[in-house]
Amino acid sequence: MGSFTDAVAVVTGGGSGIGRTTAIEFADRGARVVVADVDVEGGEETVTQIEDAGGEACFVETDVTDTGATEAMVDVAVDTYGRLDYAFNNAGISGPSAAVTDHDPEEWQGVIDVNLVGVFNCMKYEIAQMQEQETGGVVVNNASILGHVGFKNSSGYAAAKHGLLGLTKTAALENGETGVRVNAVCPGFIETPLLEEAGLTSDPDMREQIEQLHPMNRLGTPQEVADAVCWLCEDEASFVTGEALGVDGGYLAR
Repeated sequence: MGSFTDAVAVVTGGGSGIGRTTAIEFADRGARVVVADVDVEGGEETVTQIEDAGGEACFVETDVTDTGATEAMVDVAVDTYGRLDYAFNNAGISGPSAAVTDHDPEEWQGVIDVNLVGVFNCMKYEIAQMQEQETGGVVVNNASILGHVGFKNSSGYAAAKHGLLGLTKTAALENGETGVRVNAVCPGFIETPLLEEAGLTSDPDMREQIEQLHPMNRLGTPQEVADAVCWLCEDEASFVTGEALGVDGGYLAR
């Protein structure tokens, strides 16, 4: 397990689920963590958990659809800790389940705004800061298996995640010589509040169907995604950029 002692990480959507677990993992490895979320209570709880375990973290309320807020998020990292080494752009929403012909256009656009435009807003300022540092930095975007394949009644989410992989690869190409690496993780169905809110795990029959979509016949855990994110940030992954790493129990291998 690589050490991030004295490094600084930003995690968006850090108030719950994969974001919280990854923020805690960064801190456990020695990083100072800026937890960003629109959920103030959840974000502050993540900071409390980190501090109770002996780590260092702060919270900044951040709406990733607001460029002023994402710029301020990066400023908080630099003003508080002096730099920005790692960024995990994880904030996202699932949106309503609806066929393309039935989808409300405003709700569809809302999914795009958070899951795709929001990541662009973060990357714009994260990468600019990392480029100024002699040591560069690493950006990891939370995409999805739906960045590679479609899924019925999830057109906004799938469109956003497909776009996010294109954004990730483009930024990686632009930064091949700047010392900034840009990658994505593509989780399968993970045991998170987001999945529960979408109604995919509360019903036992539905849960079993979702589990069976994965050759490993189970859901993933937030810790498994957090470990993948942290590996992409480690020096051992120094020649990895523009990659979309599946953390999916074999889902995409079908």
